[in-house]
Amino acid sequence: MSENEWVSPWWEPPLAGSEAEQLVGALDRLRATFRYKVDELDAAGLNTRIGASSMTLGGLMKHLAANEDYMFDVKFRGKPMGGPWLDNGWRDDNDWEFNSAVDNTPEELYALWDGAVARSRETLTAAIADGGLDQPADISWPDGRHPSLRRLVCDLIEEYGRHTGHADLIREAVDGRVGEDPSPGWQPVGAKKA
Repeated sequence: MSENEWVSPWWEPPLAGSEAEQLVGALDRLRATFRYKVDELDAAGLNTRIGASSMTLGGLMKHLAANEDYMFDVKFRGKPMGGPWLDNGWRDDNDWEFNSAVDNTPEELYALWDGAVARSRETLTAAIADGGLDQPADISWPDGRHPSLRRLVCDLIEEYGRHTGHADLIREAVDGRVGEDPSPGWQPVGAKKA
């Protein structure tokens, strides 16, 4: 490798991969960008709100962690929500994960999101190897049709796209961090050390 040769960072999708590699790569790049936007913050940073919005970075982390588990455990595999979601307030509050994040420590929020993403990556990798993107998910629409795994991956990409934009604005208000991608060589750290 020459000194001037560009090397893709770990979060960059392949330049010319298969459909599965491109979709998973796009999802992983959004996950990395989101994680960069929420990285190294204390409770005050994770609970910052801007304007009239009640959205916080901690709430986004908890919401996206729940979406990861819901997408691949419940919708794809047909399992009940498990793990950290067994005792939750969704019964009467559709924004439970957003509203309850203030009760979590930064360490809990980082572990929650990192753990959900790790579980999703494992499930998605195994599912693609075992049947590809065309296989039907367990969940069905009211007319009985089942979405494909491809549709679920695209839905999660959309969810991350929307919320990574929110995270970008909130993070800039917290400490001025801006930019589309993490710095070269960046690795997730977690909560800001006191």
